[in-house]
Amino acid sequence: MLVLLANWIPNPTPDFGASPTPFVLVFLAGFVLATFGHLIRSRPLVAIGIGIVFFGTVLFPLGVYLSKSQ
Repeated sequence: MLVLLANWIPNPTPDFGASPTPFVLVFLAGFVLATFGHLIRSRPLVAIGIGIVFFGTVLFPLGVYLSKSQ
């Protein structure tokens, strides 16, 4: 029973061995850029900020994971 419960406890250290700091910094940079774009009403700046957020939360971690898994 304990072994079954142990499978549900998340591992705090990721298997791919990457620090989350770069991912969070890229995400925050995109968020700040998109917010600034909203403030000055610049659609391209908002789109670039949203793209950076997507890159920092999806593509960047996926790329790191795939590069470390080989």
